Amino acid sequence: MKIPDRTVERVILYRRRLRTLHAAGQVRIYSHELAGVEGVTPAQVRRDLMTIGYTGSPAKGYEVAGLIAKIDETLNPHQDEGVVLVGVGRLGKAFLAYFAGQANHLPVVAAFDVDPEKAGRLVHGCRCHGLDELETVLAERSVRVAFLTVPGDAAQEVADRLVRAGIRGLVNLAPIRLRVPPEVYVEYLDITVSLEKVAFFARRDARAAARSS
Repeated sequence: MKIPDRTVERVILYRRRLRTLHAAGQVRIYSHELAGVEGVTPAQVRRDLMTIGYTGSPAKGYEVAGLIAKIDETLNPHQDEGVVLVGVGRLGKAFLAYFAGQANHLPVVAAFDVDPEKAGRLVHGCRCHGLDELETVLAERSVRVAFLTVPGDAAQEVADRLVRAGIRGLVNLAPIRLRVPPEVYVEYLDITVSLEKVAFFARRDARAAARSS
């Protein structure tokens, strides 16, 4: 089943909201309720859910538990997908702290760093290895997904090693665009760009408000 990138992203957000509602005891939900939460139209919600093969009723909406199960089946069809993190600096540690102890289908199973003093240590419950162990650990764990939190000047070289070792999905926090084969999916997260973008619009809106006052 081929699902568009943006649909996958929205479905993940739907599931997050649905799990909260399910924990609160809600049994059914309508497309307009999910649309209100995620900022899309009810028609878009219905199209997204039809894409993953789940339909509701105009009168009764969608069953919350059933929809969660269908999304789980679509996104995580067989078993947990182990993830590795490369670069255990301050940013890498922050990510490990965030994911530590979370019950999800994407456990961080190993971390790597060039600093030999970090090798063998547990960082927020995750075992840290030297970068020289990268290929061996990935082969043992059959890992296909990685976080890349290394400096920009090292990112391409590390990405090349990860791809050769079997990684097929990368979340890249290094401030460069990576050159990877077409079968490797890369998601870019640039915190600096996001912050500067928010600051630009905040200043623009503040100036607009000042002129109109």
